[in-house]
Amino acid sequence: MTKTTLLAPKVYQIKIDGVLPDSWSDWFNGLLAETQTAANGSITTTLTGPVVDQAALHGILDRIRDLNLKLIAVTELDPQTHDPMGC
Repeated sequence: MTKTTLLAPKVYQIKIDGVLPDSWSDWFNGLLAETQTAANGSITTTLTGPVVDQAALHGILDRIRDLNLKLIAVTELDPQTHDPMGC
């Protein structure tokens, strides 16, 4: 593993229950927010994008907790298939 690989941000997908209001988007360090509605009518928001390190990831998760949002899943995406800058 090279030094560049160790320092590269990892790409995460964070899924929460419900709709994330647009006014809260700045709280999530530029992650792309997409809202989906399932066939059963449930609505989820998925935040996707690069996260520089574990401290930043925990900061995002802390914000989700502080906003009283229900966390559904956190997934580290394969950087080979997801562009960390554009996802």
